[in-house]
Amino acid sequence: MKFLLKLISYIYYVVISIRHWLFDSHIIKSHKFSVPIICVGNITVGGTGKTPVAELLVKALSSDRKVALLSRGYGRRTKGYRIVETNSSYRDVGDEPLQIKLKFPHVLVVVCERRVEAINRIIEEHPDIDVIVMDDGFQHRHVDARVNVVVVDSTRHFENDDYLPAGTLRDKISALGRGHYFIVTKCPEQMSDLDRRLWRKDLQKFAYQKVYFTRVLHSVPVSFLPTDVVLRENDKVVAMSGIGNPKAFVKGLKAHYKVIKAFNFSDHHVYTMEELREVAAYLEKHPDAKLMTTEKDAVKFRRSAARLPEVLRQRMFYAPVELEFVEGSDHDFVGTVRRDLAGKLNFDVNPTS
Repeated sequence: MKFLLKLISYIYYVVISIRHWLFDSHIIKSHKFSVPIICVGNITVGGTGKTPVAELLVKALSSDRKVALLSRGYGRRTKGYRIVETNSSYRDVGDEPLQIKLKFPHVLVVVCERRVEAINRIIEEHPDIDVIVMDDGFQHRHVDARVNVVVVDSTRHFENDDYLPAGTLRDKISALGRGHYFIVTKCPEQMSDLDRRLWRKDLQKFAYQKVYFTRVLHSVPVSFLPTDVVLRENDKVVAMSGIGNPKAFVKGLKAHYKVIKAFNFSDHHVYTMEELREVAAYLEKHPDAKLMTTEKDAVKFRRSAARLPEVLRQRMFYAPVELEFVEGSDHDFVGTVRRDLAGKLNFDVNPTS
């Protein structure tokens, strides 16, 4: 089985190498647009922290610009171009786009797997939009983004990884040369100067590239529904998540709570009632424990809250996630992006992949 996975990984590597060559040779066209595109992406699958970065950009830029967010809407049961509304079902638009729309109801959020078509439609139908944040599109080279922000998980170094399906690499490591800014996520509380230098050595290949180091800042936990139950530091919790990197989620919880059980599901998981009843049964056996899930998972239950087992409705909490720049990191990421949008920075090199 291991040999077969390695063989498929090699075939995958050859395919993406040919694809990059076709783009670099201009045999396949990359499209430029009248509205600047900020692409937030990565070169690995699952759980690097792209959504918090996209949210950071949307929140900061919305103060003086008309921002739209474009996502593929991974895991949805629909196809084509759809505008995300606050009352949309996550099954129709995807869990992450719905999460962003609920946080920023005034922002245009669109899902579409055909990015070029979607951008052209946004520009045509919403002429007031003056910047588009494209979530998870770094490998989608049909779009020539003004700024490429590449998100890297500090807990899973790409140099030690394999290509899909043997590993999590979905793009060539050399593709990092197309990145303008790198956001290293999930950094430890005390990140050494040596660690930062090593990351910069691995990521920065051109003078214009910059590396920012961040950690996850967990906000005060929010109860899923109004309840008299209170969640306190060091309380017993049961973790439940359907995300790309559940280990990091559980590790973060262990810093504040006593995690007695973790129910880990695949990324963008669609929960069944049988699975929820299993979690509920475990909570019934531990009456002093609370349920902690992710913000992305919590949006999945909002339209079906009445059908959840009572113990879940009473004891479910989630913690909104934000990014915090670590000490010693450049905190002016948003300011730098603003200068890009104003055309005050130059990316002189056009590296090939």
